[in-house]
Amino acid sequence: MKISFNWLCDYIDLSDFRNNIPELSRKLTQAGLEVEGVVDQKAAYQHVVVGHLLEVGKHPDADKLTVCKVDTGDGEPRQIVCGAKNHKGGDYVIAALPGAVLPGDFAIKKSKIRGVESLGMLCSEKELGLSESSEGIMTFKTGDPGKPFALAFGMDDIIIEINVTPIVRIV
Repeated sequence: MKISFNWLCDYIDLSDFRNNIPELSRKLTQAGLEVEGVVDQKAAYQHVVVGHLLEVGKHPDADKLTVCKVDTGDGEPRQIVCGAKNHKGGDYVIAALPGAVLPGDFAIKKSKIRGVESLGMLCSEKELGLSESSEGIMTFKTGDPGKPFALAFGMDDIIIEINVTPIVRIV
């Protein structure tokens, strides 16, 4: 059975365990609930943040690419090359920055795309592992540049998988 840590916190004060899940797992096991695994959802989205498209221009050497100036909350706009067509200046987007590893072990790093430096990737729901397909990158009318994706979209939970151990009676 999979249980959400955030859901448990709605019913039980577990604030002492938020940063010590191994200790919570030990206590659950002592109570007769075998902890089979723990998944920290936010760990899957490290270096993935909300971005704000300040400018969107044409790529000088590719008709199907755009060069975007993106505010990712760290003070300096980043240049990111994008192949989607569903974005425009002013949109808020999800940006995977160098160091991010997206589902499928797709590592994001600084690169050059057709001769233009790209410091990240603008993401679709499919690239983030949220759906099987998507028509383009995720765009929003509002956002908080630099806010971690996991926090902004409620993906900051810890999922605890437990197995209820059988009770043995001696007659």
